Amino acid sequence: MAVGIAISGTVRSMTTYDYDFFVIGGGSGGVRSARVAAGHGARVAIAEEYRYGGTCVIRGCVPKKLFVYASHFRGDFDDAAGFGWRVDGARFDWTALRDNKDVEIDRLNAVYERLLDQSGVTALKSRAQVADPHSVEIDGKTITAGTILIATGGRPFVPDTPGADLAITSNEAFHLETLGDKIVVVGGGFIAVEFAGIFAGFGIDVTQLYRRQQILRGFDRDVRAAVSAGLEHHGVDLRVETDVVSLARRDGRIAVQLTDGSTLFADHVMYATGRVPNTRAMGLAEAGVTLGPKGQVVVDEYSRSSVDSIYAVGDCTGRISLTPVAIREGTAVADTVFGGRPTPIDHACVPSAVFAQPPAGVVGLTEAEARAAHAEIDIYKSRFRPLKHTLTGRDEQTMMKLIVDRTTQRVLGVHMVGDDAPEIIQCMAIALKMGATKADLDATTALHPSAAEEFVTMRTPVDAGAASGT
Repeated sequence: MAVGIAISGTVRSMTTYDYDFFVIGGGSGGVRSARVAAGHGARVAIAEEYRYGGTCVIRGCVPKKLFVYASHFRGDFDDAAGFGWRVDGARFDWTALRDNKDVEIDRLNAVYERLLDQSGVTALKSRAQVADPHSVEIDGKTITAGTILIATGGRPFVPDTPGADLAITSNEAFHLETLGDKIVVVGGGFIAVEFAGIFAGFGIDVTQLYRRQQILRGFDRDVRAAVSAGLEHHGVDLRVETDVVSLARRDGRIAVQLTDGSTLFADHVMYATGRVPNTRAMGLAEAGVTLGPKGQVVVDEYSRSSVDSIYAVGDCTGRISLTPVAIREGTAVADTVFGGRPTPIDHACVPSAVFAQPPAGVVGLTEAEARAAHAEIDIYKSRFRPLKHTLTGRDEQTMMKLIVDRTTQRVLGVHMVGDDAPEIIQCMAIALKMGATKADLDATTALHPSAAEEFVTMRTPVDAGAASGT
């Protein structure tokens, strides 16, 4: 079959290649791109050295969310008494949760492999690397392709701290033999925050360390403050402006020496200090692909690299590291190259969540971003105790925030910390994508009683100011 690609006025013939499209990386972005390309009639192969499903399915979003669900039960049992229920003798079985999670991950891995097979994609279970702009090396063999897609995701970054080899990352956290009684989580991003809450929910003594002044850098300041308060309220010993000097094995535990001169003793130390593109030893630079300072593949709005025949999507590009974004990028590449529909990627108004306790959901601009980009803005904010906790006695707050351009009245950002925040923000993201104004929200009838109704009942700005405001 002859396939031609028309991009930017160029046409490439691929009649001489083994495959029209070769994808390296079997995560959500790579798998989606491979399937869509095959649907357009391309001859497609995909290579994955570990398991199909990628970080999200195998050792990221999905198992983490299952752990989040599990961690909630401890609080739910405590809250039940306020509603007349008595739950006596409940106990947590880590091994049962871990093994049940593994069964689900095995099922999802099989689903991904089945979808590839049904789409007519050749799925290879080996490591592949780029040999040149139209060739990959796999199992000692050279395979040629008209177009190559890099979808290799990211990997945990661990600082070069003395004794860091004693620590685990999120990869290992899903498979621990035992949890122990004490864990130290190092980091202030969403992975660190989520796992700190998970372990605390399991009844483990958790200390979270972050070297800066406030966790969740890059999020809105009110979200950061609310999540921080929630962590502490749920039993996490959060220590900011504190870092690890060294780790050492001592008396069967890990001694964690801190920058403040103190020492903690823990059964586990988990580094959640960010992730970096998984592009090491891939042959990319040798093939002429431009890489960024962290190893990310530099791409244009079509996810095309500096080499015309090589594209990249997902976490390895250093753009927005979210599974749905990788899926959209992968689909766009397939449509651009094989579907005759050049499709640039729009990264605006992408919703995201932090599955903390309580969780956060956000979409659009932060207050700081809005003040920098717009002459005048209005801020609407609400904090309240959820109806549920009027009977539980739990001192937990929900925070909701709207950021509005004063001139156009367009809603620029929506932020929430509280139960069901991710579910609510998903729907608010639709409104922002459609250009909703504050008047549109005001004209929407509230659904009562719900937390979500607060977004359509806030009438008076709590803060209004120009770009120079703080």
